[in-house]
Amino acid sequence: MKRRDIKDEVHWTVTASTEPTCQKLIGSVDVDVLVVGGGLTGCRTALGLADAGVSVALVDAREIGWGSSGRSGGQCNPIWRQTPQQLEEMLGATHGKNLVRTTLRAADDLFSDIETFGVDCDPVQTGWIQAAHTKKTSKNLGVLGKAWVAEGADIIEIEGDAVREASGSPAYSFALRHAAGGHVQPLSLTRGYACAAVARGARIFKDSPITGLERNDRKWCAKSCQGEFSAEHVVLATNAYSEGLWPGLSKTYHSLFSVVLATQPLSVEQQQAVLPGKVTISDTRLAIYYARYDRDGRLIFGCVASSENVNAFGGFGRLMRGLKTVFPQLADVPIERKWAGRIAVTPEMMPHLHEPAPGVLAGLGFSGRGIAMSSVMGRALSAKLLGAVSEDLPFPVLPIKPIPFHAVTSRLIPLAAPAMTLKDKFDTLTNGV
Repeated sequence: MKRRDIKDEVHWTVTASTEPTCQKLIGSVDVDVLVVGGGLTGCRTALGLADAGVSVALVDAREIGWGSSGRSGGQCNPIWRQTPQQLEEMLGATHGKNLVRTTLRAADDLFSDIETFGVDCDPVQTGWIQAAHTKKTSKNLGVLGKAWVAEGADIIEIEGDAVREASGSPAYSFALRHAAGGHVQPLSLTRGYACAAVARGARIFKDSPITGLERNDRKWCAKSCQGEFSAEHVVLATNAYSEGLWPGLSKTYHSLFSVVLATQPLSVEQQQAVLPGKVTISDTRLAIYYARYDRDGRLIFGCVASSENVNAFGGFGRLMRGLKTVFPQLADVPIERKWAGRIAVTPEMMPHLHEPAPGVLAGLGFSGRGIAMSSVMGRALSAKLLGAVSEDLPFPVLPIKPIPFHAVTSRLIPLAAPAMTLKDKFDTLTNGV
């Protein structure tokens, strides 16, 4: 297939499950809780509240799952880049231990949610290969794996031919295999959470951007172009699309980008040789490569990009070079679709939970761990609104603290992917595989 014949469209929109029942906001709506943002975090929060009998509305500026949640690779990568000890040092002993416990069950909790709420999202939990791209990162990855195994994680080290057999890639010689990892159809997961919330009484609104949020007597008033919400509590779950919604919130993270492709369905023989058993893979590059299959045997392959324009410099061209690097046997496989999306990345590479005013919560910044951890955040937000004390949550409640020189560093983001790629190439040349 020639490059000009490849469709610029998000593959997940083609194979997604049924959309939830939504309407555009017209007039006034009064609820206990308003959730702003119809991605995974917002939909899981609304579901948790509706399941507990709370009056809840969810609103999105566009379609449910239109943003990051419907554009990701859909991989459930269930541990952090930090060791448990590093998490405790970063978050404090209480929240560090809470997050370690939550992380160890995060993947199983996600797949349990899918079963409990009857979510039709092509769930597969057959493991995640976390591969090292240099000898130095092999050592670091080994330390990370041992630290999590000591806490109870089901992780094994694989080396040499075992890595190539498990992944189908000749590009790596050391990896961790995480038994709990897996993948989902991310737009279907988002829609499934929303549908389950509607079935439990939640009201969902689309194409209704919130243009203002202010305190009115004892409630919050959220205005849209043709109506308004009145709510005792507001949850901001807009992640990488938080511009202007709350002062300083969009300056607590940087918007990075990913670019993704979907091949034509591979043959049975190809699927047996590449990612056999439907495992997922991601590597330790700064400009990460990752891959998994969809339900029809298409390989979904992604990497870090320079912008939301899939055809921009550092986008699709780099993606194709990455595919040939990781799976050279697929260098000539036809590509059906390509697309891009945003990723909200915090300085700590960890999500943030904020309470900027009484009655307002915000959860965002999943830094590449969104499939598993957005659901963790959604459960945490709903739990806090249902009365859980902050000390029992997996994330500490942080003040909104803008990144220093955010405006300057944001303008440098288009250079990030090329710079990281050069660093990865240098590391590979100097450290070997």
